[in-house]
Amino acid sequence: MFDKILIANRGEIALRILRAAKELGIATVAVHSTADADAMHVRLADESVCIGPPAARDSYLNIPSIIAACEITGADAVHPGYGFLSENARFAEVLAHHEIGFIGPKAEHIRTMGDKIEAKRTAKRLGIPCVPGSEGGVEDPDEAKRIAAEIGYPVLVKAASGGGGRGMKVARTEADLEQAIGMARSEAKAAFGDDAVYLEKYLEKPRHIEVQILGDGRGNAVHLAERDCSLQRRHQKVWEEGGSPALNETMRAEIGAICANAMKELSYLGAGTIEFLYEDGKFYFIEMNTRIQVEHPVTEMITGIDLVNEQIRVAAGGPLSVSQEDIKVEGHAIECRINAEHPATFRPSPGLITYFHPPGGLGVRVDSAAFQGYRIPPNYDSLIGKLIVHGRTRNECLMRLRRALDEFVVDGVDTTLPLFRTLVRNPDVQNGSYDIHWLESFLATSGLDA
Repeated sequence: MFDKILIANRGEIALRILRAAKELGIATVAVHSTADADAMHVRLADESVCIGPPAARDSYLNIPSIIAACEITGADAVHPGYGFLSENARFAEVLAHHEIGFIGPKAEHIRTMGDKIEAKRTAKRLGIPCVPGSEGGVEDPDEAKRIAAEIGYPVLVKAASGGGGRGMKVARTEADLEQAIGMARSEAKAAFGDDAVYLEKYLEKPRHIEVQILGDGRGNAVHLAERDCSLQRRHQKVWEEGGSPALNETMRAEIGAICANAMKELSYLGAGTIEFLYEDGKFYFIEMNTRIQVEHPVTEMITGIDLVNEQIRVAAGGPLSVSQEDIKVEGHAIECRINAEHPATFRPSPGLITYFHPPGGLGVRVDSAAFQGYRIPPNYDSLIGKLIVHGRTRNECLMRLRRALDEFVVDGVDTTLPLFRTLVRNPDVQNGSYDIHWLESFLATSGLDA
């Protein structure tokens, strides 16, 4: 087992990793920018090191500064959390060169799954169902038109690198296609430095369903059921729940087994999430995230398994603590991402939190690094925290979530709490009758005070 872990992240995920490490008896090092000198994970870590000014490129993305912090403190492993360097294969390789453990997948798997074209090829080879589309990148307009006609309009033009909805354009007719490719290329080049694009069939009303997996890197892997992340705005997840209201036990077991078997064949190491679009009873692979997810607490609540603990254990060379037979899904869980944003315009609202009262009670969990008197910096994402609620049934979970949202108080900044209080009372949400386009349609007509 590791003796000391450096946490190369900030906010609630840094605090989450710190807690897991402490429960394993492992010393912790917090790195921080000057903007985060007063952050909660810095206060609670055994040691802390300032690695640069507020800009992420000069601090949390500064690999030499993070390596230096490891050497100064004697940290023998790094946990990257999510975002920042968590899916940077070069970072994993640099750590290995310095004989520092990386609490994450093998660099080769990060690189493979980070390229959406190669990820799709790999998924097909591993028996994971994929969306019909081009075999690789498309450059020639005539070839693009041929492929689009073959798979049928509408088609989605997607950037080979990156994510978050950037470099994605829909072409509904052949007349739209050339312009969509040009716009996607330009956007991808600006965002990711790579203008390669490929084509996929555009599904009109799919759900976004992801399967959580764990592997030990030696051919053993398990799945921990699925999460439904269909409530999204601009391809960013807002509300996640597990299991999906759209799946039954047979479907859950079938797609889970496909994913676990694929990861066994890949000899995947650590935590990962295989993401699908789901429509008309069929799953279509879209990408794999080779890291812990923001929404991982949903899975922890329904399985009772500490995913960060498992990440650390297998990265240190240990076995998985559970077999597939050990994993039981009990009840239902929902997570709401509470951001410092206006609930209708989603305009960021950094500033001083003058009052902070998180909810409590049976089945209620709040993952947050915020506190009364904390000043939210303008330099990073606007996540204040995550409210995760568990119930024996989905209805009990929804009622508990309603109560918890009404208890949650954050003053001094705008938050998205009013949006979630509206959503939890909406009939479509209560019935689980939504797809990936539902939230944006709802926001356009919701009447929330903008």
